[in-house]
Amino acid sequence: MDMRDDEYPVAPPAPRKGRGAVTNIQGRYERDEREAFEDGWAPDSEDGGTSPLKTQVFEERAKSILTHNASPDIPFRVSLNPYRGCEHGCIYCFARPTHSYLGLSPGLDFESRIYAKINAPELLQRELRKKNYIPEPIALGVNTDAYQPVERELLLTRRVIETLHEYGHPFAAITKSSLIERDIDLLAPMAARGQVMAAITVTTLDAEIARTLEPRAATPARRLRTIRTLSDAGVPVGVSVAPVIPFVTEPDLERVLEACAQAGATSASYIVLRLPWEVAPLFKEWLAAHFPQRADRVMARIHDMRGGKDYDASFAHRMKGEGAWAQLLKQRFDKAVKRLGLNERRHGILDMSQFKTPALPVAPNAQLSLF
Repeated sequence: MDMRDDEYPVAPPAPRKGRGAVTNIQGRYERDEREAFEDGWAPDSEDGGTSPLKTQVFEERAKSILTHNASPDIPFRVSLNPYRGCEHGCIYCFARPTHSYLGLSPGLDFESRIYAKINAPELLQRELRKKNYIPEPIALGVNTDAYQPVERELLLTRRVIETLHEYGHPFAAITKSSLIERDIDLLAPMAARGQVMAAITVTTLDAEIARTLEPRAATPARRLRTIRTLSDAGVPVGVSVAPVIPFVTEPDLERVLEACAQAGATSASYIVLRLPWEVAPLFKEWLAAHFPQRADRVMARIHDMRGGKDYDASFAHRMKGEGAWAQLLKQRFDKAVKRLGLNERRHGILDMSQFKTPALPVAPNAQLSLF
C-alpha cells in the first residue's frame, strides 16, 4: 500500500474526551477548508493560496464487519461499511455523530479523518464460512459511502464485492459516486443472476446547490450518467432522493425523479431531512451561510414535519416526517412515481439460493503431512 506519510498515517491520534469534540480550524463544517471535488477526485490545487485540509486515512483492524438491525423502517437487516467517516462532506449526513464517539468532531474530522477497515474482506469471508451462517442481502455503504476517494487506492469495497461474487451472495449498494462503474465487471454477472441491486442518491439537479451541500461527491449530471451506465449493463438501479430539504431541494423533487427515470432508474424512494445530535447545528450553520433569507422558513417547515423539534427519532416518523406537509410531500412523490412508472418494474427479491462456500485452498504439501 503506497501512501504518503503526511496524508495517510498508520496510527490514529489520541482521542479527545467528550461527545462532539471539535478540532476544526475555522468553522465546524466544510466551507473553504476542504477542497471541492467532482467525481474523478482532481489533484490538490496548486494556485499558491491556502492549502486545503488534507485527508488523513487511518488503518483500522475491525473486530467484526456485519452490522445487524431490527428497524422496521429500514428495508434491510444486515449492512457492511468498509469505512468510517466520509470525504464527500455532505452537510446533512446522519452518520456524522458517529465520529463523536471516537473523540473527533462530526464536522471537519468526519470529512477529513477516514478510518479504513483494512481487514473487511477477510472478516466477511470468515462470517460467510460460519456453519450457522444464514444468507440474507447485505446493504453495502449505508452508513458512509463505500465509494469515496480513497477507495480508488485501497480497493476495500472492490475486494468485498469480489468475495460476495465468489460466494454467490446477494447485496445492494447505495452511493453518490461514479466509482461504482469500476466494478461493473462484477456487478453485471451478479445482476444477471438476480443477486445485486444499486441505488444512486440524487438530492438535487442544481449543480450550484450540490457543490455546497455535497462538496466532494459527484455532480448531479455525473450521477445521472452513472444510472445510465449501470442500467445499460443490466444492473437494476433505483434512485434515492435523500434528503428532501424544504425550500432547498424539495422544489426539485419531481424533476429529479423524471431525470432519473429517463436515465434508466426503475425504482425510487425518498427521505425527509434528518438532523440528529450534532447534525442540527452543523446544518443550521450551513443554511445561514448559503440560504440566509430562507433559513427561518426552512427550519419552520422542518419543525412542522418533526413535531415542533429539529428531529424525531421514532421509527414511525424519522424517515418521512409527520403532519400535513409530510403528507403533501408523500402525495407529490407517489403521483410522480406513478406517472413515471417507477416502482412498477420490480426485479423481485434477491436470489439467496446460489450462495455457496468455496473450498479452502489446499496447501502444496497438505497430503504429505498425512504420513
